Amino acid sequence: MAPADRSFARRTLLTSTAALTGAALLGGTAQAAGTRHTAWPAQFPLPDGFQPEGITIGSEPYAYFGSLANGDIYRASLATGRGRIVAKGAGRPTVGLKIDRHGRRLFLAGGDSGEIRTVDARSGATEQVYATGGTFVNDVVLTPGAAWFTDSFKPVLYRLAKGAVTTVPLTGDWQQGPDFTANGIERTPDGRALLVVNGFANGGGLMRVDPRTGAARAVDLGTAKLPNGDGLLLLGRILYAVQQQQNAIDVFRLNDSGTRGTAVTRITDPRFRIPTTVAAWGRRLYLPNARFDVEPTPTTDYDAVAVDQV
Repeated sequence: MAPADRSFARRTLLTSTAALTGAALLGGTAQAAGTRHTAWPAQFPLPDGFQPEGITIGSEPYAYFGSLANGDIYRASLATGRGRIVAKGAGRPTVGLKIDRHGRRLFLAGGDSGEIRTVDARSGATEQVYATGGTFVNDVVLTPGAAWFTDSFKPVLYRLAKGAVTTVPLTGDWQQGPDFTANGIERTPDGRALLVVNGFANGGGLMRVDPRTGAARAVDLGTAKLPNGDGLLLLGRILYAVQQQQNAIDVFRLNDSGTRGTAVTRITDPRFRIPTTVAAWGRRLYLPNARFDVEPTPTTDYDAVAVDQV
């Protein structure tokens, strides 16, 4: 996840070799098909020039998207595909975002602004802005009592709880690369630890992080790699990992503690145009197409697509 200028330069350096490697390591391939909600659109436009990156869906059928261009938040109805800007970003990017279970508050990762922001999901008003001192605040996951954020250029996590941000250094198996390293973040199935994409260590994979200490342990994914791993989504014990440059979602079945994962399949779709993050509603997965392979302009078209869950 990155702002337009940095992300375009970084992602155009990724080679097709990485994509072919990822596909070969995951045994089967699942081609996305129709969904049960056939009356609902399986693809809908986002505003031109929006530069979407993150997506979140709460307890109602509305998807919220964050803009890398200016930090705006766009809300779209999953039933109709229509939407509108519901919060302004004041020129600061929004990368990852999550909505709380009550549908009242959005937690935003501010990218290279180094900020964490909270926004009232109903009014669109910015509630709080927290300076982390970080380099690139990338993605966020909500746990009981806290919101956890990754930093792509620093071996740390940020914990937002009770109105204060705490920096948790990453240790153990964590390896910090020279470029983007940490990306998507999720919880383990048992809820006791965090899962963080590390795009550098061992060719790209997952780390299980103890939230109390920051100690990281590499998750055993067999021969599978996540060199382009971005957003994560855990549904039960099934983990969906978006590999954006590969236009694919790699699917794993995790053990309860999240120390081991077995590759199940790969979801691909001809409508994928470098998707970055993923959220679920019903039996569908929704992803924004970030189009990191083109130079963004104010008239560049963007959209979101839906595919079936495994």
